[in-house]
Parts: sequence; structure tokens; C-alpha cells
Amino acid sequence: MVRLILIYGGALAALALLVEWMDFRHQSRAWSTSLYVLCVALLFAGLGIWLGNRLTPRARTGPFQRNRAALTSLGISPRECDVLDLLAAGHSNKVIARRLAISPNTVKTHLARLFEKLEAQSRTQAIAKARSLDLVP
Repeated sequence: MVRLILIYGGALAALALLVEWMDFRHQSRAWSTSLYVLCVALLFAGLGIWLGNRLTPRARTGPFQRNRAALTSLGISPRECDVLDLLAAGHSNKVIARRLAISPNTVKTHLARLFEKLEAQSRTQAIAKARSLDLVP
């Protein structure tokens, strides 16, 4: 996050330096305003392309492999892992209970334990954290 802030700050500083270098008040008589707009638009388009390339997630290469070390360190049981897989697939508690042949209250218990272990407050946060740790595809 700090690195991204420094990049933005550097880009804005470079842009301010460019505007000062062109000395807008004096050069505007010689060049039309549309040329300045074009220069700024090209700079922001280049910055947008670069940022888009850096921030776009890359596709995984090869089949998904679960991070066993993270499962062990967090203490996630195989049954909780099954619940997490179905949760990540977008299923409700009732559907998870039917698929795993357990009661909905047991699903709620597993989800509560998963939220504690993943330090999440909601289903969405739990799934995001699990994906960042390569626990679910």
C-alpha cells in the first residue's frame, strides 16, 4: 500500500514538474490548449495502462493446489475445509448441510470456527482471506 502511494505521489510530482517546465502562462500563447490537453490525456492514459497491468490479477498456471501449510497453521479441519469449499462456491447454510449430510446448526458451528480462524467478520471476508491464502480455488 505504501509502495502504491509512493508511485502515485511520484507520478503526480512528475506531472507537476512537466506543467511547470512548460510554463503554462508563457507557452499558451504559442501552443493551443488542445495540445496541453492531449499531453495530459496521454500521460494519464499511459499511467492507467501501467496501473491496470500491475493491479490485474494473473491467471493461475496449472491445477489448483491447496495450501496445506496454511491449513495446518490455522488449524482448519478437513470438515471445515469442506464447508469452506461449499461456502466459496456460494451455497447457503441449508445447501451446505444437505451436501455434507450434517445439520444446519453444525454448519453454523463450522462457519463460526472458520470465521475465528480466518479472523473474518463475514462470509465475504472469510472467502477473500481463504482465496488469498490459497485455501479455496
